[in-house]
Amino acid sequence: MYDCKITVMRQTHYVDLSAAYENPIPHPCDLRVGQCFVSHEATKPEGMCDSAWQTLQPFVMALACGATGLYDGWMRNPRSAMLSCNDGFRPVTFLVEALPMDDAAEPGA
Repeated sequence: MYDCKITVMRQTHYVDLSAAYENPIPHPCDLRVGQCFVSHEATKPEGMCDSAWQTLQPFVMALACGATGLYDGWMRNPRSAMLSCNDGFRPVTFLVEALPMDDAAEPGA
């Protein structure tokens, strides 16, 4: 099983939607652009937002198990996916990449 690197690529905040529909939240998101996590055996990394993980987990599982070309190959790197969390007020975009196995971890090594 491959480890997967999860990188925070972008954060957006739709201030108009928040003002019109959201109850005030004192501290809604702790993630920062450039922040990286590594998922081992497709498990949620320490510090990863639970809500974001719910969106990312099926893709992390697929890539960790060796899937390539998700969604008919829309990514240049076939062992990756660009995904956003499901927060409609302040979505965070993530790059998920299967990491190469080191020689010791290769099957039959």
